[in-house]
Amino acid sequence: MSGTSTCKRIRSSIRRFDRDFRGNIAPIFAIALLPVLGFVGAAVDYTRANAARSSMQAAMDSAVLMVSRDAAANPAMTSQQITDAVQRYFNSLYNDKSAFNVSVGATYTPSTSSAAAAKILASGQGAIKTDFMKIAGFPQLSFGTSSTSTWGNSRMRVALVLDNTGSMRDNGKMAALQKAAKDMIDSLSAFAKTADDVYISIVPFAKDVNVGTSNVSASWISWSEWLDEPPILKNSKPSNWDATIADSNCPFTNNNHGFTCTDRPATLSGARSASRIPSSGRYAGYICPSADSGRKIPGKNGVLYNGCYRTVTKTIASGSGASCGSTQYCACSGSGRNRVCTQVLHPWRDTDSPGDSAAAPAAPRPSAAEADGGWTGCINDRDQNYDISNADPSSGSNGKPSTKFYAEQLNGCLPATITPVSSQSSTLKNEIDSMSPSGSTNQAIGLAWGWQTLSTTNGPFPAPAKDKAYVYQDYLVLLSDGLNTQNRWSGNGSDHSPEVDARQALLCQKVKDSGTVIFTVQVNVGNRDPLSQVLQDCASNGNFQMITSANQTADAFQNILTQISQLRIAK
Repeated sequence: MSGTSTCKRIRSSIRRFDRDFRGNIAPIFAIALLPVLGFVGAAVDYTRANAARSSMQAAMDSAVLMVSRDAAANPAMTSQQITDAVQRYFNSLYNDKSAFNVSVGATYTPSTSSAAAAKILASGQGAIKTDFMKIAGFPQLSFGTSSTSTWGNSRMRVALVLDNTGSMRDNGKMAALQKAAKDMIDSLSAFAKTADDVYISIVPFAKDVNVGTSNVSASWISWSEWLDEPPILKNSKPSNWDATIADSNCPFTNNNHGFTCTDRPATLSGARSASRIPSSGRYAGYICPSADSGRKIPGKNGVLYNGCYRTVTKTIASGSGASCGSTQYCACSGSGRNRVCTQVLHPWRDTDSPGDSAAAPAAPRPSAAEADGGWTGCINDRDQNYDISNADPSSGSNGKPSTKFYAEQLNGCLPATITPVSSQSSTLKNEIDSMSPSGSTNQAIGLAWGWQTLSTTNGPFPAPAKDKAYVYQDYLVLLSDGLNTQNRWSGNGSDHSPEVDARQALLCQKVKDSGTVIFTVQVNVGNRDPLSQVLQDCASNGNFQMITSANQTADAFQNILTQISQLRIAK
């Protein structure tokens, strides 16, 4: 009995022990502690290795980017110099003291005809000593990374839009501009490994721009205003107009018309002021307006009219009972069968043939191709709103508004002409040397033509087509020493014209919207002028500089070069 009870008690105790979990936590924790510590330690060691790798990645990215900038700016760098530079830049940037056995290598691949971009591929390795994982037999953790930078597949087009107005002759501004511009051309040209890498255009501007007389027959030029009579006389002739004949007093006054008279077309060499209408010679009876003073139409200040009114006498009726009837400018003389009624007309440039044309020699009507026409290459603003676009000028008609550019004969037309984009630095610098200050300020027309020269499709001087294998960036550098004073419609050439600013502001936004980066410089010697707000706002991303001395022009252009160099580097 007692033995049976003892066995029952033992079996019961065993069953209770089997079901009782009290006191098991400590042994389980002891058993699990080692792997838990191992995982935690591994996480710590891996975190340190990842930090070292991230630090290496940042240093390597910066190193290859800096080397690519150096190589793009200095095409003469050799392959060895490029790879050595990667190591040098990396060593100065990587400062993780926990890493050892750090090594970096770089491979340079130059650009070729089949691969437009040059490339640096840098790779690095290193290791850290472990604190926890060494217990498990891993005394160190290795890591590695790589970085790539490309360049040379970036090409640029740069339009230099340069103020050539009369005020640029003061304080050494023109000489300083010419030197700085030529230095910039040399620096930009140094970026090029091939002729197509960098193209530069030159756009000298004043109130007008000069496209060169070689374009006299170009289809994109409108001659309608160049051949037209003074607009103030179209609908209102002087009160003594019908009585104006050879040897009459000049019918024009500066106060009433903005011009007086000359003894021949004002565009011709030797033209002189005349108080009376010529009574002999080729221009007998010709009523020729002088250069416009802008007194009545501000935008016409300095414009020369290309023609004269000639005097033509036309017989209206003759014989007994002849009368003028309702004919204007008609008078009768004589009596009986000898009575004659004649009309005096003054056609402009023979634009009509009123009859009796043999009574006077043929009017001088210089066509676009005639050398004695006097056109010196000046072009005025386009019709609004084509003046704020780079639309194709050959796509429109001669009607208004026209896409074409208007020829204008401006007193003091700039000698320097627009140079389309070119990779020939000598050609570009020769045009810089030909610049000479003259005229009033119309920054908008310079900006418009600078943008036009960058267009590959919309002429009249289209840039070369862009190769799809390359990335292109267009830049426009606009330098001016004053405020806007005159365009085709407003301004007197002396005082600041907000109307010209308004056209320029619209144009600036259009240019920036096209993706062109604009740099602007205001040359304000002695702070004579207020800040040009339109010039400041025209610049892209704050790329505006105000300089107060001609000597600062070189520094301003160097600042622009630095920004262009940084912008053209591929990431």
